[in-house]
Amino acid sequence: MKKWIVSIVSVLVLSVSLPAFASAQTIYVALGDSIAAGQTPNREIDQGYTDLIAAELARNGQLLAFSKDLAFPGFTTEQVRESIQSDEAQELLASATLITISAGANDLLRIVTANPELGTLSYQQQQANFALNQARKSLEGLLQDLETVAPNAEVYVVGYYFAYPHVAEFQKQGTAKELNRLNQILEQTAQANGATFVSVEDRMNTDLKSFVPNPADVHPTQEGYRQIANSFFDTVNPNLTVSPFEMPQPNPLSFEEIQAAQEQQSEEESGDQARAHTPHGLALAEIIPYI
Repeated sequence: MKKWIVSIVSVLVLSVSLPAFASAQTIYVALGDSIAAGQTPNREIDQGYTDLIAAELARNGQLLAFSKDLAFPGFTTEQVRESIQSDEAQELLASATLITISAGANDLLRIVTANPELGTLSYQQQQANFALNQARKSLEGLLQDLETVAPNAEVYVVGYYFAYPHVAEFQKQGTAKELNRLNQILEQTAQANGATFVSVEDRMNTDLKSFVPNPADVHPTQEGYRQIANSFFDTVNPNLTVSPFEMPQPNPLSFEEIQAAQEQQSEEESGDQARAHTPHGLALAEIIPYI
């Protein structure tokens, strides 16, 4: 198993201009894997669906604070659960009123062998069954933990799109079936534990090859992330939507840049010195080839 080196940084409070009729009240914490973190098809980190949700809430005077410091590329569901056990994470979550979770895909995708040159996918059914069952158990434990550490939060479990739109059509059926099973597990587990499931497939399937353009990478473009953010608002508040003209300019950071910032941060920390923010509120230890 890979050795995971992670750090958790304090909540990022956004300064926003609020309409006179609205009061900022939402404290939004994003949990999960690289989809929650905003990884791009070019192995960089930028503003993903969680950032777009936060920005839309801010534009409508509904956001007090936002953090994606608990979103880590490559994390399985169990690792997402482990990431909320520290004192720093629990302090962050204690004040949360909104939590989104992207977790489960890495449990499954790490056992899928993809060959983008040949357009093929392969996996072993027994491994897939085990991975999906582990995702179910870990998500159930995570949601139960959040009932204790984030008692005031509305929790949303965000589903996944089909991650391999460029493979040969006859190759899609088996893996698509397993990803459908994953979404069913996420939905059923969310409902059984007081959370809400957010399906993203309807919006993503409108132009999936465009939204996930790199045959060698499973991550979406900013437009793909906009579709995921709007899938969230379809479920939570259809009166809100992220319009194309509201999209931020791309501002990606490479894994190397983020790791360099992390190393610089480590050098600067001493004693009780406050922990500095890494760019995009994220700390990484290595490049992760999954979600």
